[in-house]
Amino acid sequence: MAFFSLEMSADQLAARVVADRANIKSEEMRRGRLTDSQFEDLARAVRDIENLPLYVDDTAALSIAGVYTRARRLKRLHNIGLVIVDYLQLLSGSTRSESRVQEISEITRGLKALAKKLEVPVMALSQLSRTVESRENKRPQLSDLRESGSIEQDADIVMFVYRDEYYKEQQKPDEGDEKKFAEWVDMMERSRGLAEVIVGKQRHGPTGTVRLRFAKETTRFTDEAVPEYTADRFG
Repeated sequence: MAFFSLEMSADQLAARVVADRANIKSEEMRRGRLTDSQFEDLARAVRDIENLPLYVDDTAALSIAGVYTRARRLKRLHNIGLVIVDYLQLLSGSTRSESRVQEISEITRGLKALAKKLEVPVMALSQLSRTVESRENKRPQLSDLRESGSIEQDADIVMFVYRDEYYKEQQKPDEGDEKKFAEWVDMMERSRGLAEVIVGKQRHGPTGTVRLRFAKETTRFTDEAVPEYTADRFG
């Protein structure tokens, strides 16, 4: 797998992956507050990751042409099976464009061409526009993709991650209003540790929502075996 990390350094990314693999809270690892058992888990996770076919490129200010060239080289040398770009809006076009929208169009077309050339999936993370913050229902939709036109058009699949808990935390009422505070506590309990993956577009299949478990301390997502959130939620 080739991971083009334009936002986080390779060291930061590795620390996050190791923490997840060892099931250790990121905060504990940063502060060095680990037990002997956790140190052993950490060392084991590092050894496991060292053997993974994972190639991280944290070059800043990459262009789509740079990603194309580097990914082709990794495919030739290591036969990578997946390309991830984090995130799309930090890439630049190969030439100066009149507008950012045109530049994003060049980038999404380039990523699509890369997927076809290498015959591997290309996953590009994207920012959302700020309009989602002004709505009561903050579940993201296709129109919320920043410079969304070409992203929506070129992508075969568009998925959003949504955590109701994140927004509910920001709506904490004054504890003096016992009724509102009790209602807020109830809503927090129902949303705690849950996340939704919203499939907003799927060129060759259904759209819908799948609910997952989310561990904030390790940023790990895991399956939640709840029947109403499986295939019958799609349509």
